[in-house]
Amino acid sequence: QVQLVESGGGLVQAGGSLRISCAASGNIFRVNDMGWYRQAPGKQRELVAAITSGGSTNYADSVKGRFTISRDNAKNTVYLQMNNLKLEDTAVYYCNADVQTSRIGILRPWGQGTQVTVSS
Repeated sequence: QVQLVESGGGLVQAGGSLRISCAASGNIFRVNDMGWYRQAPGKQRELVAAITSGGSTNYADSVKGRFTISRDNAKNTVYLQMNNLKLEDTAVYYCNADVQTSRIGILRPWGQGTQVTVSS
């Protein structure tokens, strides 16, 4: 019905930067809120950043000032620019979106995740 595909993950040195993206496709009427979550080994999945359809954003305290979430509504894509990466940023990053498939129908699919590894 609706799929989210993340890309851009990889290995980066501490202090470096990386941009990951998530593209939604399928039976899309409109995409509402979108967000990035991450899960490190042994830890609970946490919200990293979120953005509304109108462009309002919020961030986890741990990434404020370093990460920037943005979106391209024409491409149904959300981005996460990660700067000054730290070792503790290492995790699998998952994309989530609130997607309207019709005037009434709503789905909240998850992407498969993209690994971000920060090395010292």
